[in-house]
Amino acid sequence: MLVFAAVLAVIYVIYFTDWFKPKTIQIFHTSRNLRQRQQRGGALPSLIFGVSRQVRITEIEVVPLARWETNKNVLPLWHLQSDSNSVPIKSFFYGQFIGGLHPAIKGTHPELPETNVVYRIFITAGKVKGEHDFELK
Repeated sequence: MLVFAAVLAVIYVIYFTDWFKPKTIQIFHTSRNLRQRQQRGGALPSLIFGVSRQVRITEIEVVPLARWETNKNVLPLWHLQSDSNSVPIKSFFYGQFIGGLHPAIKGTHPELPETNVVYRIFITAGKVKGEHDFELK
């Protein structure tokens, strides 16, 4: 009876809990015309990212998806890292300064994403990771 109960407990833990599943961050995005572009007179879309719950992000990286699929070492458009504690956040703008994060390469600034190009954002918060594909129309 004890062996049967132990086997049932193991089956329950494996199939009905998330103890052994990798932790992930659910990422979503939206694009809004919040600022006016000075040079061309058109609206500059503000790309806003959100995560499913408030997290302390340790790394953000945005890469062009087509180039990343052929070369995993492609230079990112935007890459931030944390050496210590970052502030807990649930949403942020593309290119925003986030407390506790700094550019992976000193002196670099985020490049503007092009329209009709698919990008992938990678977000790491400690051991928890997530990725999301997006495109500006």
